Amino acid sequence: MKLTSYVAGVPVTAAVHEVKSPYDNRVVGTVTLANASHASAAVEAALKGGKKLTRYDRFSILDKARQLIVERKESFAQTISAESGLAIREALYETGRAHDVLMFAAMESLKDDGQIFSCDISPTGKARKIFTTREAVSLALCITPFNHPLNQVVHKLAPALAVGTPVILKPSEKTPLTAIMLTELLYEAGLPHYMLSTLLGPTAEIAEPLVKDPRVDIVSFTGSVAVGKKIAGMAGYKKVILELGGNDPVIIMEDADMDMAVYLAAEGAYRNSGQRCTAVKRILVHEKIAEEFTQRLVEKTKEYTCGDPSNPETRVGTVIDEAAAVYLENVVKKSVEQGAKILIGGKRKGAIMEPTVISNVPRNADMVVHESFGPLAPILTFKDIDDAIALSNSTAYGLSSGIVTNNMSYALRFIKELKVGTVNINEVPGYRIESSPFGGIKDSGLGIKEGVIEAMKCFTFVKTFSLPW
Repeated sequence: MKLTSYVAGVPVTAAVHEVKSPYDNRVVGTVTLANASHASAAVEAALKGGKKLTRYDRFSILDKARQLIVERKESFAQTISAESGLAIREALYETGRAHDVLMFAAMESLKDDGQIFSCDISPTGKARKIFTTREAVSLALCITPFNHPLNQVVHKLAPALAVGTPVILKPSEKTPLTAIMLTELLYEAGLPHYMLSTLLGPTAEIAEPLVKDPRVDIVSFTGSVAVGKKIAGMAGYKKVILELGGNDPVIIMEDADMDMAVYLAAEGAYRNSGQRCTAVKRILVHEKIAEEFTQRLVEKTKEYTCGDPSNPETRVGTVIDEAAAVYLENVVKKSVEQGAKILIGGKRKGAIMEPTVISNVPRNADMVVHESFGPLAPILTFKDIDDAIALSNSTAYGLSSGIVTNNMSYALRFIKELKVGTVNINEVPGYRIESSPFGGIKDSGLGIKEGVIEAMKCFTFVKTFSLPW
């Protein structure tokens, strides 16, 4: 597969970047790299613009893209799996999520969320009305990570295009093939070329100059805390959306439905090879039920076979590369040195890290203090709800959480007292629909929400006008 960066629809001819499979290190595709001159040209093309898209134009483009994603889901899934190492079943699931993002964005593009304020509501008022409308910002820079090669990109592009904001996309160099396939699909769906440039290239030549460029009105970034904070420091006077990962717990109370608790813990920890910002990264279990829960989670873990990502029977593929797997292997080893015990898994082969259950994990272990981005299921116990809340809030992150309980008073306390952006009762931390608000606080982000509807607001500004009435 030979693909290229695009400046407003024009292919870039320059140095070539090879994309290799994390599973067997074969070259699965190549992409031509852009440079600083291409980045500047992309800005100029976007600001020069072209035909102003009506709401119906935007709807039609996004809806056509939705249809094309459905028609080509197998091709997209195979590319996602090949370049990221994700199991093909996860890649197929991701195409379904991308469909939903495009569907909701298309629907929302037809709506007008303006408000009306009467001005004669005070003694000093006048016979006027104030109206609000939203206008698209002039240019967005969207920087996406490797862990959802399609859905992370769609979640940036679709809301921006739905409001008419041109985008320069900088995908991860580890998974650029899917992003460029989507770019070509959007062009095919009728998107004017000036509305989207996709540039793969050195950070110093592409990302950093564009983040600093005053002509870029908004930077939307998903990725690591370190890079996100660096972007916040260099962006200057512009909007910044940062989604920086999480250290999400599933909290299992003593009254929990055990079947549900085990299922949610396993699905949350192992799906997508554990490489989700909302993956279960800490399993907090009431000490009264910890022994039974742990035994059952070990048995459940045996169902999550790992291996060749292209095999439909494989449930856990690789992590993004061997270096990431080595890191996971080391944090497990370090936790054992601190007193933890591996109950199943713990072995690594290349970029494959086995689904791993670890018990007796110290509260200060690296794997639970920092974000471990892989299929690890560390179990920590707590004595009561106060202890559970304190333990959950003890990390620098604040993205999502899942609570397993049938006690409404417990549920309400968690909703009110957990310092996170989302609390899901009897669900995994990552549960949402693609149009609902999503985002975290603390080191998980600035509290600005994503999700189609909230992201569309971010890519616009509110203009007010008033008329005699």
